[in-house]
Amino acid sequence: MLTAGPSDVGHRVVVRRRLPDGLAGDLLGELLRWDDTTVVVRDRTGRVHEVARHDVVAAKRVPPPPARRTARP
Repeated sequence: MLTAGPSDVGHRVVVRRRLPDGLAGDLLGELLRWDDTTVVVRDRTGRVHEVARHDVVAAKRVPPPPARRTARP
């Protein structure tokens, strides 16, 4: 199911994509690009993942990550 797309660029998304071994894997992060051939997501570590559009099985916008908790004294 694709509920994310080009209009979600700049937002946090989860993208499920087909892996070379036939299984599926999820990417979570900021959507940088979505066009007819490529989907690009930057994960929380800053790594940029480029996925062929035909390998995207599902995608949706997700809420921002929860605020980090501060350590107790």
